[in-house]
Amino acid sequence: MCERLEIFFFAEDFHYRARIAQLPSEQNNQENTVVCDEDQMEARHSDSEIIGYALDTLYNVISNDLEEEEQEENSPKQVDDLGSQFTEIFIKQQENVTLLLTLVEEFDFHVRWPGVKLLTSLLKQQGPQVQQIILVSPMGVSRLMDLLADSREVIRNDGVLLLQQLTKSNAAIQKIVAFENAFERLLDIITEEGNSDGGIVVEDCLLLLQNLLKNNNSNQNFFKEGSYIQRMKPWFEVGDDNCGWSAQKVTNLHLMLQLVRVLVSPTNPPGATSSCQKAMFHCGLLQQLCTILMATGVPADILTETINTVSEVIRGCQMNQDYFASVNAPSNPPRPAIVVLLMSMVNERQPFVLRCAVLYCFQCFLYKNQKGQGEIVSTLLPSTIDATGNSVSAGQLLCGGLFSTDSLSNWCAAVALAHALQENATLKEQLLRVQLATSIGNPPVSLLQQCTNILSQGSKVQTRVGLLMLLCTWLSNCSIAVTHFLHNPANIPFLTGQIAENLGEEEQLVQGLCALLLGISIYYNDNSLENYRKEKLKQLIEKRIGRENFIEKLGFISKHELYSRAAQKPQPSFSSPDHMMFDHEFTKLVKELEGVISKAIYKSSEEDKKEEEVKKTLEQHDNIVTHYKKVIREQDQELEELKQQVNTLKSQNEQLQTTVTQQVSQIQQHKDQYNLLKVQLGKDNQHHNSHSDTVQMNGIQVEEVSKLKEELEEWKNKHELLQGQLREKDSLIEKLKPLQLETGTEQSSQTSKSSGLEHNNELQKELEMLRTQIQLQSAEITKLQAENQKLQVMNTSADPALGDSSATAAKNLELEGRLVQEVKDLKNEVKALSEEKASLKQHLDSSNSTVAILQDEKSKLQQEVAESKKEQDDLLVLLADQDQKLSALKNKLKDLGVPVEDEDDIESGDQADEDEDGDEEEQD
Repeated sequence: MCERLEIFFFAEDFHYRARIAQLPSEQNNQENTVVCDEDQMEARHSDSEIIGYALDTLYNVISNDLEEEEQEENSPKQVDDLGSQFTEIFIKQQENVTLLLTLVEEFDFHVRWPGVKLLTSLLKQQGPQVQQIILVSPMGVSRLMDLLADSREVIRNDGVLLLQQLTKSNAAIQKIVAFENAFERLLDIITEEGNSDGGIVVEDCLLLLQNLLKNNNSNQNFFKEGSYIQRMKPWFEVGDDNCGWSAQKVTNLHLMLQLVRVLVSPTNPPGATSSCQKAMFHCGLLQQLCTILMATGVPADILTETINTVSEVIRGCQMNQDYFASVNAPSNPPRPAIVVLLMSMVNERQPFVLRCAVLYCFQCFLYKNQKGQGEIVSTLLPSTIDATGNSVSAGQLLCGGLFSTDSLSNWCAAVALAHALQENATLKEQLLRVQLATSIGNPPVSLLQQCTNILSQGSKVQTRVGLLMLLCTWLSNCSIAVTHFLHNPANIPFLTGQIAENLGEEEQLVQGLCALLLGISIYYNDNSLENYRKEKLKQLIEKRIGRENFIEKLGFISKHELYSRAAQKPQPSFSSPDHMMFDHEFTKLVKELEGVISKAIYKSSEEDKKEEEVKKTLEQHDNIVTHYKKVIREQDQELEELKQQVNTLKSQNEQLQTTVTQQVSQIQQHKDQYNLLKVQLGKDNQHHNSHSDTVQMNGIQVEEVSKLKEELEEWKNKHELLQGQLREKDSLIEKLKPLQLETGTEQSSQTSKSSGLEHNNELQKELEMLRTQIQLQSAEITKLQAENQKLQVMNTSADPALGDSSATAAKNLELEGRLVQEVKDLKNEVKALSEEKASLKQHLDSSNSTVAILQDEKSKLQQEVAESKKEQDDLLVLLADQDQKLSALKNKLKDLGVPVEDEDDIESGDQADEDEDGDEEEQD
């Protein structure tokens, strides 16, 4: 001890010497004008070595990492006390820790690494005190965060260990570290090291992440908002071959699953848990976990932790619960994952922790999941049971476990079935229809009756506790189930007999649960059975048990140690199967009913009647309020649906208009393409016609040739006709020539005859006209002859062209056929688009009319909502008046000396008027 103290103070002296030796070098660094020579560099190196030796010495003095021989000689407690004492001496002066933080900033390996180890050891010995010093030190935490970015793996890895100790149980430091980008750096290190296949470094990073996230809502929200949940999915990608996992991989994957559970723990705020659950579903993390859950060859502890993780990821999240219900196991035929898990739960050969995990998974699947509860109960109803027996349902497995010889299977099945009925009165009534075939030849009995039969047979304590918890959950808040229970005349005598007996400590728990079940039968009794009315049951308790004894036995439940353990957290965690007695949700039910049952036992018949009347009145008012709320909710839903319809129609209208515009543009494009093809075809024809000057169009079709021949014949006929006319004119001219000579002689001899002159003039005019006509006809004939010759040349050259260019003609024929077909298609398309445009226009008109109708209906619905709100306000005013009347009546009763209980006054509603009338009649 003395030797270590001497070494410690010697090391401290070295520490201060190192500080003094460091000061000149720091001053030299601050003076930019001074240049270090070789001697100064050697001195600097020597100073670093001295500092490193001093830090190593301090670490060896403070650290408890002793050799094995020393550990055998000294007890661990003495070693811990010695290291804590040295640490306390060192941190008395906060400057020591501040100086150490400065040295950790040095890049020199011989200074930084010993400094990191020494600071880690200080945190191990006196964590809270050192944390506080670092927290108040300027940029203290930020300096240490730089260690994660060090390229030397030794320093980086020891930096992770340092941050583990620094962040333990200190929310302020955890927040600072998180906002210094710790999540990003740690996830990068895990990825670099190989995720779950990595080594001890991955384990250290995961432990640090747990420190930062556990019970720290701010960091959890920052982790989710930073999209770091998505980066966790690759951690759980396992291959098909899952045999031969290393111990380190099992440890890493176990920590990764625990980190997921930290984010979705039931102890977290509900909003934060729900957002993390949804993020895990959307990024595929839940799907990856379910793959591990259904994989083969996964180690048992990893499988158990995976089941627990999936349980908390789906707990209370409807979307995740629906997905989990759809997961099937890779079997032939495929079975739902829930069925496969229940088979493990009711199998007594499975490990105890695995069966507890499966029960927790089933409870989380049904938590706030009425849809899932209905699906489980429906597998028990007669109409849905598979008569062929080819498949095993969840309900059949629960019934099988409920009535097996294994008490743990009885308890697990009873608790699982109770969770299927939790806060669901409809399913409690439906479960009364379940009939069980006990043996061949005997009539079937109801599930309720079979549970009470097994209960009365004196089975193991664990089995009876499970059945009593199931019955209490089943009968609570369900008068019809209470009536069915009381209808069996053996049930009440059995309960009173169990409660009245003085049994050992093991049976006290059963007695308390029997008292709770009997109290539920009284509290939720609707007095429909004359022999088992509330008053008669109370008298029976008074005669056979005694009220005080009954209340004492009822209190055995909440005073039990196992009850307190179960009430702490939802997950069933028990050290052994014998301690598996209470369920977390059942403890809530006991806490809720214990007080009201105690009060109900001491109430008189008149008080019960008044309470029933008040309850009925309150139920009526609640029904009215509920009805109006329902109407308002339905109207809101209708309004939302109408709004959605209007928005849908508007979007459809816009889409249709866009479609019409697109189709019009397409039609225009097709027209342009058609015109372009026509021009292209014309150019191709002109190109082919360049081989022959006389042919105006290459590849002349047969029809065009025939037309040209017909035109040629017509021109020939016209030519012959004109030649005939020309011959007639020539003959007429020949006839007129002698006549002209005769007239000339007559003119010379008879100049005095006026008629002759006139006739001569007319003949001359006619002659001139005939000459002009002949000239015109001659020019026309010449023109026709030229055309005739041209046509003959064309005709003679057309036939060889047709024969020589058959390939070109076929090609042009094909092009023209395609062009004609495309023209037809375009016409058809234009026609179809026109029809579609007309129908769209008609649909648009109908949509506009529908929108107008919907707007009209919307205004009507808004008016109805306003009227409903007005009626609701009137109802609230009426309720307020009744509350005032009830308060006045309560004061009158107090004035008259009648005791009035506060809780009953709170539960009373508008019954005050009827109570007032009853009091007046009694006074009369």
